[in-house]
Amino acid sequence: MNLARVSDDAAWPIPAPPVALKPMPADADPGFEVATVKPTAPGTQGRLYGFRGRQLTTLNTTASNLITFGYGVHARQILNGPEWIEQDAYDVAGTPDVEGAPNQQQMRLMIQKLLADRFKLQLHRDKRELPAYAITLARSGPKLTRSASDPSGLPSLLFRGGMLPARNASMAEFAAVMQSAVMDRPVVDRTGLAGKYDFTLTWTPDDSQFRSFGTRPPAPENPSVPGLFTAIEEQLGLRMESTRAAVEVLLIDRIEKPTPD
Repeated sequence: MNLARVSDDAAWPIPAPPVALKPMPADADPGFEVATVKPTAPGTQGRLYGFRGRQLTTLNTTASNLITFGYGVHARQILNGPEWIEQDAYDVAGTPDVEGAPNQQQMRLMIQKLLADRFKLQLHRDKRELPAYAITLARSGPKLTRSASDPSGLPSLLFRGGMLPARNASMAEFAAVMQSAVMDRPVVDRTGLAGKYDFTLTWTPDDSQFRSFGTRPPAPENPSVPGLFTAIEEQLGLRMESTRAAVEVLLIDRIEKPTPD
């Protein structure tokens, strides 16, 4: 194979790397400048929430999934909804109407507004005692590293199968991500720990976990990796205990199927 240097006038320019978006103003109240809601293609596996550039995207998300994300609750905290909110899946793509990258709370506000606009969602809040998991301190005490990151910065809590590398995360944020992605019931933080932490949790998932993703992630390659409850105590110095707790519930007063774009 012969290679020759291309002349300057025929060379393709090297694309510039993507420019990181500046954060939205902390007091911004964003919605969608434009958004599409389309039925997910039959047979689609898994579930995705993401933000690339200025576009928020979800894949294979039901109305129930969108409510749990938008309001920070577990699916069991959504009451009085019709069956289709857990069955019909949609792909959402939209651009915020405020410049900059939204923080997690601003992303939730965007989804709340989308649900009100496209799904005609109306609801009210109440308190109910429900089966739950409580995260508490183990007798050994916490085995967590206090984060050196900006405490006002976003946490990083991204699952890689049965592994959770957490950075700049509070215990409330840890409980919230375990509730939204892993566990089959609400999760409450009762550690009493303040501040942000860095840690990595590795475990072998069982059949009850990760149901919100639609598919169970593969188990770690190392067969000696323990189950979740043992791993939390051994690796983090915390405990996750089955209990009952008074938690907020969302009672749906009205919701409609969206008209596809």
